[in-house]
Amino acid sequence: MNTKVLIVDKNVDNLESCPQITQAAELLQKNEVVALPTETVYGLAGNANDDKAIVKIFSAKGRPADNPLIIHIGDFDQLNDIVSEVSNEAKKLMKAFWPGPLTLVLKKKFGTLSNRATAGLSTVAVRMPNHPIALAIIKKCKLPIAAPSANQSGKPSPTTAKHVYADLAGKISAIVDGGPTNVGVESTVVDCTENPPIILRPGGITKEQLEEVIKTVAIDQALIDKGAAPKSPGMKYRHYAPNAPFFLVEGSRSFLQQLADEKRAAGLRIGILTTEEYKDEYEADVVLACGERRNLESVASHLYETLRTFNDLQVDIIYGEVFPPIGVGQAIMNRLSKAAGNQLIKEINES
Repeated sequence: MNTKVLIVDKNVDNLESCPQITQAAELLQKNEVVALPTETVYGLAGNANDDKAIVKIFSAKGRPADNPLIIHIGDFDQLNDIVSEVSNEAKKLMKAFWPGPLTLVLKKKFGTLSNRATAGLSTVAVRMPNHPIALAIIKKCKLPIAAPSANQSGKPSPTTAKHVYADLAGKISAIVDGGPTNVGVESTVVDCTENPPIILRPGGITKEQLEEVIKTVAIDQALIDKGAAPKSPGMKYRHYAPNAPFFLVEGSRSFLQQLADEKRAAGLRIGILTTEEYKDEYEADVVLACGERRNLESVASHLYETLRTFNDLQVDIIYGEVFPPIGVGQAIMNRLSKAAGNQLIKEINES
């Protein structure tokens, strides 16, 4: 399959009239799959109403079939077509954060969406992306769009069209190149069928922001206790992993350096994931900063790109610093823990 790259300037007026937007919308109407930018990461979009389109998404990604897809809409009329009930809490969250990086799990209206898209569940995860290109394409094709991240399943999510091309060229019909994404980590997922609503996946909208709108938001126990079974089917899988074994290190920078020195002495090529504040304090074959520790939003924005860069530089082992799980730091640590397969090395202080 020849994968077309359709370059679009997101800042032009009347995006829906752009020929590239029209071409992408027509492909979706024909039940082809198309990668497109959102404010979080690039998504792999397909007609959420059609089984064949959904199968193409799962096949291109190598995604497990029991992992439901998030449905993207362009307006509230589309929501009424796929959801049977919206709680007061959900309405408040939509008003505050849509369009934006917030996915809400709601009760599904049967008879429209492909059951494959929702993995046969009675609920559906929905969001309205805050990206002009994504919204233009959804509105142009007049379909609800299923769109997981546009990468090979288990690998770091794509934040540029180049990342998508590296993973999926020859497997999908087109990539809409709208430049790099902004948020960098996927949307926060909140189950609004529960009382109180439960965060199933931390993301671009923090718990603190949610609780400014609704009084109480719970957190899925699996996000706190690694031994607990996650409520969201997709959260049981390893995600975001670089090619090399990746270990998070909790402790001093000298302890992390010691780990790197021991492996380098054994002839291995070592990478260290850190921040701008500390990148000059380490010695290793590859030292990469994913942002500023004093600005965790910058870390979220560059996290996946940094993990992919380690692949390009062919390291044997990666050691990464940990971050405070506060605000967007919770989403960062969730992604890093998944990328590391929950492999954490702790410094033991003997005193």
